[in-house]
Amino acid sequence: MFKNLKEKLRGLKKKASEEVDSTEQVPETGKVPKESKAVEPRAPSKAKLSRKERVRQKKRELKGLRGSDFVQVEKRDVSEGSGEGLFSKKISDKKMEEILWDLEMGLLESDVAMPVIEEIKDHLQKELGDAKLNWGADPGAFIEKALRNAIINVLITEQVDFDEFVKNHDRPLVLMFVGVNGTGKTTAIARIAYRLKKMGISSVMAACDTFRAGAIEQLERHSKRIGVRIIKQSAGSDPAAIAFDAVEHAKARHKDVVLIDTAGRMHSNANLMDEMKKIKRVSKPHMIIFVGDSLAGNDTTEQAVKFNETVGIDAAILTKIDADAKGGAALSIAHSVGKPIIFVGIGQKYLDLIPFNAEWMVNRLFE
Repeated sequence: MFKNLKEKLRGLKKKASEEVDSTEQVPETGKVPKESKAVEPRAPSKAKLSRKERVRQKKRELKGLRGSDFVQVEKRDVSEGSGEGLFSKKISDKKMEEILWDLEMGLLESDVAMPVIEEIKDHLQKELGDAKLNWGADPGAFIEKALRNAIINVLITEQVDFDEFVKNHDRPLVLMFVGVNGTGKTTAIARIAYRLKKMGISSVMAACDTFRAGAIEQLERHSKRIGVRIIKQSAGSDPAAIAFDAVEHAKARHKDVVLIDTAGRMHSNANLMDEMKKIKRVSKPHMIIFVGDSLAGNDTTEQAVKFNETVGIDAAILTKIDADAKGGAALSIAHSVGKPIIFVGIGQKYLDLIPFNAEWMVNRLFE
């Protein structure tokens, strides 16, 4: 899972740590001169010098340090026994540019959307640029923490606890699922129905993907396995009418939730998207859930943005995330549409749909 992105972040962490280590100690007494106006002659071995002579030599060395990789370091009081050293380290502007460039290239190769990359870079630059690392501290842990914070920053949106949302909503609760063909939308609906049944919540499925006869048959097989009623008509029927019938059935039979499957229409087809609007208008869903394929990378993000502009989405489910080597879709969708990812698919079974949270993903990236 996320193999490529893991490797990119691991390599960046290593390089950034080496850059911190390569920065010489900076005394916490203010600015270090950028250029040396004089070069002291080579000093004799410290072992042959007296203590007073070694102190004088150290002062001469500090005055002659070149400052290309140094920035201003504020003087701090160091209390006895605090564990802080008399020297700290910072990454210079030049080194920071190199690190951010490597980060940008690594994220692009992992199918992360450009606006998301820019926000990650801005957050990382602010955190690393303002911080000073005490001499002797672990630069690797320091860099990893900054990277974690930057990634979590783009993943965090207004979170939705799906289970609580369902439990506390008026009945029947109508959920409409949208997405293109092949993303695992129908299977995701079946998994939600299974999850609801385990919670003691009844549901009914609406087979509104009437453009593809196989979609109706697929949803019907799931309904029999799970033991959930399906409302369907023949292929080519009006999908909005089926959605309406499903809602009315739920009202009459006191079903808790209506799960509306829709055709996996391409988000660039205006006529098909207009029919999606009709289904929404007729069924009046309380939540529209976009189902995207993690393996599609930036295409998934583009699809989510288009569906959000056309019908409006309230949340997302990412399927096949267990096979996603890049990880770009998960980073990009939440940021691009400003909507939470509520579930991710991690396998083939009904139970392999798990709640998503930012820390879960970040932990996978740095494990």
